Amino acid sequence: MSNVSTNSTGSTSSRTRGRVVGVPRRCWCGERIVALISKSDPNPYRRYYHCGFAVSNRLRNDDHTFKWDDEASVNEIDTLTTKNVEFEKHLKYFRKERLEFEKIVYEKMENEIFETIEDALSKAKTSNRKMMVILAILCMIMIGCSKLLG
Repeated sequence: MSNVSTNSTGSTSSRTRGRVVGVPRRCWCGERIVALISKSDPNPYRRYYHCGFAVSNRLRNDDHTFKWDDEASVNEIDTLTTKNVEFEKHLKYFRKERLEFEKIVYEKMENEIFETIEDALSKAKTSNRKMMVILAILCMIMIGCSKLLG
């Protein structure tokens, strides 16, 4: 038969009979999956996962979970690749959304800055006009005084 090597710590499992995607954790019957090494002639030293109940009761040709390690690893890689593609799509969407949001924020900040500058300029213009009027009046007074005294 086979020797038990370690318990499985896979990331994907299924509790239904039939095809299990990825590394199985539990059999459909609820038992933990154990990792084993084949000692058969067609598959010498090939690692596989099998239901702990089926292993302990030496069941053969049962419908409990059985999966070769290399097939489980390929399933895991395929699943992760698919998830990665989906994450990349989401990331691209969120980057686009962020850029649009930043554009709106920058435009709003730019408008607020321009309004503040325009307010400051209009106040400066008003202040300059007042100074110019005062200077003009002072100049007239000085010219008038110089003509009266002169």
